[in-house]
Amino acid sequence: MKVINGIWHVLLLTVFYIIGRSIQQAFDLFIPGSIIGMLLLFSLLSTNILPVRFIEQGSAFMLRHMPLLFLPVTVGILQFFDVFAGKGIFIIVIALISTVMVLVITGLASQVLVMKKGEK
Repeated sequence: MKVINGIWHVLLLTVFYIIGRSIQQAFDLFIPGSIIGMLLLFSLLSTNILPVRFIEQGSAFMLRHMPLLFLPVTVGILQFFDVFAGKGIFIIVIALISTVMVLVITGLASQVLVMKKGEK
């Protein structure tokens, strides 16, 4: 039963992705459809229209297996090694700085949310 629930949760997350892509294509927006779908999902979760339990197992499954999703991207970059050959150090520095920025902003945002939840 747990596996079936996980499959339904992943399917629901996929539906939000498809809806976001459809909105992006219908209105020819510059924002990626995946971001639009994520914003729709966030708004429904924030307003408690969609309970977290409807996506909890599926999202946990996807997060556990996320490193596997990045392997094809890493292998694909190897095909364009000549593009990165002259500017490799700059790309590494930019990647490190952006990673640190994401970690800091995510940490601060999560601390603020936990503190707000603790006040309630």
